[in-house]
Amino acid sequence: MVNPEGGAGPVGRTPGRSYRQAAERRAEILARAIELFAEHGTDTSLRAIGESIGVSHAALRYYFASRDELLIEVYRQHEQQEKEPSDPEDVPAVTLMERSAERNRSIPGIVGLYATLTTDALQADAHPQTREFVTERFRRVRADLVERIEAGQRAGTVAADVDPSDAAALVAAASDGLQLQWLLDPEAVDVRRSLELLERLLPGNGSRPEPRDSRPG
Repeated sequence: MVNPEGGAGPVGRTPGRSYRQAAERRAEILARAIELFAEHGTDTSLRAIGESIGVSHAALRYYFASRDELLIEVYRQHEQQEKEPSDPEDVPAVTLMERSAERNRSIPGIVGLYATLTTDALQADAHPQTREFVTERFRRVRADLVERIEAGQRAGTVAADVDPSDAAALVAAASDGLQLQWLLDPEAVDVRRSLELLERLLPGNGSRPEPRDSRPG
């Protein structure tokens, strides 16, 4: 396949400089695609992305073989950019989801992109790349949450009798489900407040919080 933007030859025989140029161009396309998806959601077409940065549709297909591939790479790149370097391993699982949800408030289009990917992955005719990406992402998210929940149990901030894997699945499901509800009805759903409530349901020391004594003192 020849680079439609004027590469030095077929893919696989391009000099190192052209490889670097192609990588830079691909990064530029991804950056612009993230901006467009954040503003307009998944209604953004490959053609619209190409036109916004002066790249032909054929050239765009050279860098991304399909729309599925572009959607996946856009979301993957977004996650890398949004990853907080200040989130050490001892940050509680629910707190981590709260921070992510708070950042997502300003980019509903990216939340919509994630919803599209997860929905597409469930279809019988799902693109294998989409299904694999979503499945592996859930596994990675749950594994990270399990480590944080186990750290909380060692510190006594999460009940010792809570199964970390079950709790991780619950936290991930709550975060995703709340953000979808917020996307549909932002005035009715406060993701952060609901996640804070979930955090209170995982008390430390293996016991529930004592009810307040309402009797006069």
